[in-house]
Amino acid sequence: MKVLAYPGFSQREINPYTRLLYGSMAAEISDFSHRRALATRHDIFHLHWPEWELNSISNPIEAALRLRLKLLLIDLIRANGTKVIWTAHNLKAHDGLHPKLERWFWNAFTKRVDGYIALTESGRVAAKEHFPNLERVSGYVVNHGHYRDEYPHDSSEDAREELGLSRSARVALFFGQIREYKNVPTLIREFSKVEGEVVLCIAGKPNSEQLADQLKAASAADSRVCLHLQTIPTPKVGLFLRASDLVVLPYRDIFNSGSALLALSFSRPVLVPDRGAMSELRSKVGPDWVRTFDGEVDSMDLTQALEWACSGSRATEAPLGELAWPKLAEQTLRAYEDVIARSSRARLHNSPSTYAPRPALGTTQLKEK
Repeated sequence: MKVLAYPGFSQREINPYTRLLYGSMAAEISDFSHRRALATRHDIFHLHWPEWELNSISNPIEAALRLRLKLLLIDLIRANGTKVIWTAHNLKAHDGLHPKLERWFWNAFTKRVDGYIALTESGRVAAKEHFPNLERVSGYVVNHGHYRDEYPHDSSEDAREELGLSRSARVALFFGQIREYKNVPTLIREFSKVEGEVVLCIAGKPNSEQLADQLKAASAADSRVCLHLQTIPTPKVGLFLRASDLVVLPYRDIFNSGSALLALSFSRPVLVPDRGAMSELRSKVGPDWVRTFDGEVDSMDLTQALEWACSGSRATEAPLGELAWPKLAEQTLRAYEDVIARSSRARLHNSPSTYAPRPALGTTQLKEK
């Protein structure tokens, strides 16, 4: 099986998700490049985050041209017999810079996929409801993997000393890139109403100077709020997680969350909104590790969650065995094979697939509907 991955191994310092997935897969994986896409035939073209231009290019004309070129490239790849698979990490661009362009792009893009992968069953249902074009193709469920083996797990006491945090305080952490929809200024304002020896640590780079100024203003009157407003280098990621008692994701809108999986990989309980895939994550990992809130996060949510997180009644490690990357890579590979086999049958057996499908999959391994 030859797979062209967009992205593949190239984003290892930004997000290790695709590197961990493909590094565990028994297939020939190539990182996407225009040359590889046009000069070499692949069995599968697997896309993650195809909406990248909608978040990163502020000029609508430039964004539109880039997206049109992407769709043209997909057409050329499909004309060569390659099947296009999309992993639906998100159902919309985070920043909403180009609403009309975005509606056009998603409609055009989803017409071109031969199958899609969701990270949860609720995500699969939501993707099909959000994009009617997906009704004509197969959808598969392959969960988001954990990051347990990616970072050193040293003692929390050493981490607190390095960050200058009290060992006796209860520490809440927000970690990750900071965007408007993640609602971090509200988190800071509500935290300031929480009483006791508590600390809120914000670690991540805001996506605008205006947002950075909002965070500084919101925290100015509370010395218990520690701001680390920059990209956290990979060797330092574990430092912040180990120093925390609770990871808080105050998002107004959420579909999936790698940040929640990162926290659980360090066996840190998480407070998340009761939206998107979070209730499914709570069911999978357990209520000892995932706590949800309704609406916007408030001081009562934070007070109760900190007490819950520091109760000491949970196991030493979060139960993440079902989220091991080799297992998820195998499920993804089977999804590829199924898409190829279905395409072969759709051609009335005139061009039989060279890849024989493996035995039927149990629902604990892979869901296809």
